[in-house]
Amino acid sequence: MRLLIVTQAVDKNDLFLGFFHGWLEEFSKHFAHITVICLKKGVFSLPENVEVLSLGKESSTSRPARVWRFYRFIISRRNEYDAVLVHMNEEYVLLGGWLWKRWRKRVYMWRNHYSGSKRTDSAARWCDKIFCTSKFSYTMKYPKTVLMPVGVDTELYRRLPDVPRDPCAVLFYARLSPSKRPDMLLEALYALHRKGVSFSADFYGTPLPKDEPYLEALKTKTKTYGLEDTIRFMPGAPHREGPRIFNAHAIFADLGLSGMYNKMLFEAAACECMVLTSSKDFAELVDKKFIFEENSVEDLAQKLEGLLNLSLIEQQGAGSQLRNIAKQHSVSALSEHLVREI
Repeated sequence: MRLLIVTQAVDKNDLFLGFFHGWLEEFSKHFAHITVICLKKGVFSLPENVEVLSLGKESSTSRPARVWRFYRFIISRRNEYDAVLVHMNEEYVLLGGWLWKRWRKRVYMWRNHYSGSKRTDSAARWCDKIFCTSKFSYTMKYPKTVLMPVGVDTELYRRLPDVPRDPCAVLFYARLSPSKRPDMLLEALYALHRKGVSFSADFYGTPLPKDEPYLEALKTKTKTYGLEDTIRFMPGAPHREGPRIFNAHAIFADLGLSGMYNKMLFEAAACECMVLTSSKDFAELVDKKFIFEENSVEDLAQKLEGLLNLSLIEQQGAGSQLRNIAKQHSVSALSEHLVREI
């Protein structure tokens, strides 16, 4: 089978979408040919049966030019693919769904988010199936939706013996924006500081230009709380640097809302780093000590303190158990499941 994939970026150095390069490498083992249309492309090295076509955002093309390129690509290559997988962006289904159906191409959409709209519903009508990883995703309401593994490269993300792990180190690793709620973690850490609990924390993330004042406000509050020597703010790191970052920390804190099912939960777990989240999906897989009550700073602080108080042997045992869970959501497991469904 030949597959067309439409996605946001093909760039192994992308801060948040670099993982998709690994997905394409794995998918290439199961399809005769893959054509990828991406909004922007960067550094990549993919097998010969994967062709990458860019809509040109990396060279600042205009929106009308990108739409024109999209139609040119899907029309000129319509005899080179049998099915279509649109990753995350429903807009492409709305643009191309009517043509793909006219050409009798099977259409699939990957969309995993707690929110949606009438546009999402309209896009869903063009799809043969919809894929997501969270039972609390907006798209779970459709009868045609199929739950999928998260898709983590467990060969890349693993325990690295050459990276020392600080048993008191807490990690925030996401885009620094209000929606990721780093301020909630900061408040919980301040609560621990007032109790005399020992810890260090790194906030890895680069804000969008509109969120730069938010980052500055976080830094100011950190100084106000007297935590400037305990908490560091670091720029976002490429996907390939993720394993070393997770390996250097004992706890990864995910502040996202249920319905997103942050893939980084499983990347951290694959590195045997303890995770702390309010994800209802993840709560079905792990011990309650890794789950805090959503929107509760008090419970977040309490659970953080509990993990920090574990002995080194207990932390290592917890990390080993989490890695076993992560293996069930490997990119190879995802690829095999995807092939069966398509």
